[in-house]
Amino acid sequence: MMTNKMLKIERLLAVSALAGVIAAGTSWARAPFTDEELAEQKAALVESIALGYDLWHGSRADMTTNGLACGNCHPDTAASNPQTFPKYMTMYGKVIPFREMVNWCIENPQAGTRLDVDGDDMTAMEAYAFYLHRGKEITPGLASEQTTPIVVEYGTGFARTPTGIGVDTKP
Repeated sequence: MMTNKMLKIERLLAVSALAGVIAAGTSWARAPFTDEELAEQKAALVESIALGYDLWHGSRADMTTNGLACGNCHPDTAASNPQTFPKYMTMYGKVIPFREMVNWCIENPQAGTRLDVDGDDMTAMEAYAFYLHRGKEITPGLASEQTTPIVVEYGTGFARTPTGIGVDTKP
């Protein structure tokens, strides 16, 4: 038969063991990423965003047969609202992801060839669009009313040397 004293000791041991595991885990755990790893990850993201910017502004010839690029209708990804996807699109009659909407625009207004939805170019297009829309609020309604405008006076909207593609010609 357990006495009150034995129960107290057992509980104290259990709490002490749990505290020891928590303390050991926090004191011995490695930080998720080193500063060098974080710098490499940021550089890779910026490189993907830069490729997305170039693609958005017409650097890949097979994405159009009529001279249009994504940036003609959506300068600085305006009214693309990537953060609102997946969402229902009437032209499909179903819910679709942002990458499918990108391909719809490439095939229809631009009369170009779809991108591989799992390829680096599509990832770059998404990286560029999502980067410019980070932190934007979403409200129901028309695409033009769903988010506040993306304000980019000229250039890419992120730190980068100008490419000379489209309107990206100022330093």
